[in-house]
Amino acid sequence: MQMWSFREYLCFFLIYAFLGWCCEVVYAAAMHGKFVNRGFLNGPVCPVYGFGVCLVVFVLYPIKENLLALFLGSMLLTSAIELVAGYLMEKCFHHRWWDYSKRPLNIGGYVCLLFSLLWGLACVLVIDVAHPLVAKLVSLIPVKLTVILLAVLYAVLLADLVVTVLCVLKLNRRLRKLDEAAERLRVVSDSVGESLAEGTIAVKKRNEAFRAALREHKPGFGERRLLKAFPDIRSERYAEAMQELKRRLLGENKDAKAAEAAQRNAEQTAENKD
Repeated sequence: MQMWSFREYLCFFLIYAFLGWCCEVVYAAAMHGKFVNRGFLNGPVCPVYGFGVCLVVFVLYPIKENLLALFLGSMLLTSAIELVAGYLMEKCFHHRWWDYSKRPLNIGGYVCLLFSLLWGLACVLVIDVAHPLVAKLVSLIPVKLTVILLAVLYAVLLADLVVTVLCVLKLNRRLRKLDEAAERLRVVSDSVGESLAEGTIAVKKRNEAFRAALREHKPGFGERRLLKAFPDIRSERYAEAMQELKRRLLGENKDAKAAEAAQRNAEQTAENKD
């Protein structure tokens, strides 16, 4: 029975977290035709992949010769991790970061049969093909050098986690302020609007004030990255504010693309004249 040390598992976690991030980037590029940092963190890692593969290696590597048991076990373990991670992240940060509700045979929108099958197949390939190479690579690194690298990389990972959590909390505060502003405007409009015409005017003013408040709160780099990385994100507490923020970011992206296209057309016209 193959056994690895805790130090080696720490290496495996970082390697598979990075490889998982690479897979997410490739998937996003294929779906959207552009680079999107799909990780929850700013750095090039997706910790859920690191946890998932390390757990599969720890639990199922002894039965790797039984492909059916390996596939079924991998599918169940990775789905359980995705389910728990999605649930905890929603409860901690009050946002749903991914949503499979529109896919058949899903559980609460956190997991679905299609991706569970894909995780199972991916883990079979990892155990049979990738992990022996990864384990061999890790064994070739001197122990002292490994300890130094792990200390540095995990310090960076911890700092990235702290920065990302603060960014999410800042986003929540911004959404709360926008939601409170919208609620105050609703109270004002309800008290003033006694007729249809007055109500229409109040709603119009409310929407204008709400958008004006939104314009004053421009999302920072970290918030923009999270909104791009998780386009299906939903706020359980501030749904209206979140949707308006996403619509605004989408409009800015469209304006930027239009400006880039106009610039390219102008350059092409200038070249043709020359």
